[in-house]
Amino acid sequence: MIKKLLFVFIAAFCGYPVFAQQLQSPEQFLGYKLGDKFTAHYRVVEYFKYVAQTAKNVQLQQFGTTNEGRPLLAMFIASDDNIKRLEEIRHNNLRIAGVESGAVTPNSPVITWLSYNVHGNEPSSSEAAMWTLFDLADPSNSKSKEWLKNTIVVIDPCLNPDGRDRYVNFYNSVRGVTPDASPSTREHIEPWPGGRVNHYYFDLNRDWAWQAQKETQARVGLFNQWLPQVHVDFHEQSYNNPYYFAPAAEPYHKDITQWQRDFQIVIGKNNAKHFDQNGWMYFTKQEFDLLYPSYGDTYPLYNGSIGMTYEQGGGPSGGLAVVTRSGDTLTLAQRLAHHHTTGLSTVEIVSENAQKVVDEFKKFYDNSRQNPPGQYKTYVIKNDNNEKVNELAKMLTRNGIQFGYGLANKSVTGYNYFTGATEQYNVEPNDLVVNAYQPKSVLLHVLLEPKTFIPDSATYDITAWALPYAYGLKAYGVKESYKPANSNSSVVKPAALSNTKAYAYVSAWQSVADVKFLAALLKNKIKVRYSELPFEANGKKFTAGSLLITRAGNEKIDFDRVVTQLAANMGHELTPLSSGFVDKGSDIGSYDVKFIKQPHVALVTGDGINSEALGEVWHFFEQQIGYPINLIRYQDVNRIKLADYDVLIMPDGRYNDLSADNLQNWVRDGGKLIALENAVAALVDKKGFDVKKKEAKKDDKPDPKAKQSIKLYADRNRDAIRSSIPGAIFKLNMDNTHPLGFGFPNYYYSLKLSDDIYELLGDDNWNVGTIDKNGYVAGFAGVQSKSKINNGMLLGVQSLGRGSVVYLADDPLFRSFWENGKLLFSNAVFMVGQ
Repeated sequence: MIKKLLFVFIAAFCGYPVFAQQLQSPEQFLGYKLGDKFTAHYRVVEYFKYVAQTAKNVQLQQFGTTNEGRPLLAMFIASDDNIKRLEEIRHNNLRIAGVESGAVTPNSPVITWLSYNVHGNEPSSSEAAMWTLFDLADPSNSKSKEWLKNTIVVIDPCLNPDGRDRYVNFYNSVRGVTPDASPSTREHIEPWPGGRVNHYYFDLNRDWAWQAQKETQARVGLFNQWLPQVHVDFHEQSYNNPYYFAPAAEPYHKDITQWQRDFQIVIGKNNAKHFDQNGWMYFTKQEFDLLYPSYGDTYPLYNGSIGMTYEQGGGPSGGLAVVTRSGDTLTLAQRLAHHHTTGLSTVEIVSENAQKVVDEFKKFYDNSRQNPPGQYKTYVIKNDNNEKVNELAKMLTRNGIQFGYGLANKSVTGYNYFTGATEQYNVEPNDLVVNAYQPKSVLLHVLLEPKTFIPDSATYDITAWALPYAYGLKAYGVKESYKPANSNSSVVKPAALSNTKAYAYVSAWQSVADVKFLAALLKNKIKVRYSELPFEANGKKFTAGSLLITRAGNEKIDFDRVVTQLAANMGHELTPLSSGFVDKGSDIGSYDVKFIKQPHVALVTGDGINSEALGEVWHFFEQQIGYPINLIRYQDVNRIKLADYDVLIMPDGRYNDLSADNLQNWVRDGGKLIALENAVAALVDKKGFDVKKKEAKKDDKPDPKAKQSIKLYADRNRDAIRSSIPGAIFKLNMDNTHPLGFGFPNYYYSLKLSDDIYELLGDDNWNVGTIDKNGYVAGFAGVQSKSKINNGMLLGVQSLGRGSVVYLADDPLFRSFWENGKLLFSNAVFMVGQ
């Protein structure tokens, strides 16, 4: 059931004839012309609130806040009659989609949603949002009044307020009296990390499906309460480019309907008509494809909307004015005028086709419920790890995907994601079961299909994301339709332990929930150990990596009460042991049980560091496991006292002029260095570090008599992708006896964003994650890249003096949706080198 709206509409003033006032334009309200300066977010908010208080055909809703406390707003604009019955229209729209039951009221208005400024340093669109709002809310505007007879327009003026203010504050602090249009001057060179990303440096335009960030969770929650028929996401690109609007470039995901394709063309031609009248340059059908499911255009498409991206030239280098490659001067005023034009043009053409758009929207959802896409009509997720299944269930719930648990018919035959074979499988009562016959079947299919069909390999983003691989959960695709037996899992939450006097408590080590529990123990100064080997006690089996909280060493606290209460507060299961003598394996006091020192962790940040990669680590520590982390600048690494830290994390980035001597000495003295992605490459050939690049085998010398092929200039892009890998899934062989592999089977699915691979480490070191020639699973990998990624190391640990170096060639925290990598990363932080 759709939740009731959590936020009330901001009410208009009562008892005062405000509707008689003439609505002020943004220029009149702000005191300057749009385009003369960048408007701070709080002033954009003030204008939207002013319009809500003054115009009678609008309602403003605050639906959330950012990490830095700025409001997230959505303005609803409609006819005087429709604005009074917004909730009725919303529920009727959900009935049209089949998300809610009940009779559908005919002639429902079409819903057009305009989203601005998801990338904070693409700022012209929030300026345009104010102008667009004025034109739609102005009672004297006869055109907009006509459109609003059958249209509801929703305007989200700024999807990323924290990033926008980061950019605007920078620009306003360095500009002169007159804008300097030379692109080499400082006002066109935004400092790190830039305003593109949010507070935690996440790209919110790639978070729609995953909803790792609070801004996205709130926004997509509101989106799914409405399910608009049309959604436009306003962006900016390089200032040397003209304007881009739909239709989009190939590849289109095969589940995008012909109607969605065709109506993009209709909208595009209407935009072109207005641009042609003004002599403005534009392009379509290039660069921006429709495949990756977590964009502001694809996510709406997979939810039945006409989803589109509009891109204006400008971006962070645009400033208030910039000289382009062609010698023309592009101004902020021009940029926002273009966005204003496409916004109104979209409302115009959608209004002209309102009934057809609504009818096709209904057809999309009717077909979703009656004839879901793909060959699999049921998906079964094996519950080998209840915490991971719970996290997957939360993600599906946020996206409105229906599921249950278990089957009445307990045995099914289906495609095993992990073996690639069709097998018979007994479904257990707590296995998660998703039936495809539901309103969100298209989104479900896109997120769960084992291999996404890619008709064109030149893509803008990653090409593989199947959730069973991302979560590390065994899954089956079943061609028959089975309904789950239960709506809820029968897993019983652990009962709180009481009156217990334990020798030790055992906690599993299999998921982020276990990592969060360890973090809580350490923050409470509770000493924790782990077992290097599996063992059995009290009739239970415990895997390597299992946490042991012993009474020994924790005598200064009220041991049983503190530990069990902490577990109860977190809903965490503990097994009490009455003795250190185990049934099988090493006893609790043996040398196979290692003490976990509470690590002081530092994260390298600053110029040259990939801000998004850094943000993944920062967010993981602060928001997911609640463990303290210190951010230090890269340029300070050789100046600060590294001995104050036990763990130093180097995320992906450019480590130019890296001086490894200081790092090496610190590691030798007992430090632990965790290098990810390009940070691994930066350590190649550095003194003391054993990692070496694995180079592709050189081809045999060409036959001098063979005819030399002539490359065509037109094929240059196609030739380039032979050595590209824009996000594909590979299966690694995992040494799960090593602490870096604790909690995993003997394999791990990794999302590779490059063809970087390394030689096996020497005998004194550990090759924990390796890959052979059969490692490729899904997604696009160029033929040269695919042949290179074999017989090498991707996850490794080097012993160096009293310390260790952990090499992670791939990103285990990618966009915070690669759930299975979070345990791997936690192993690197808390387990390795203890």
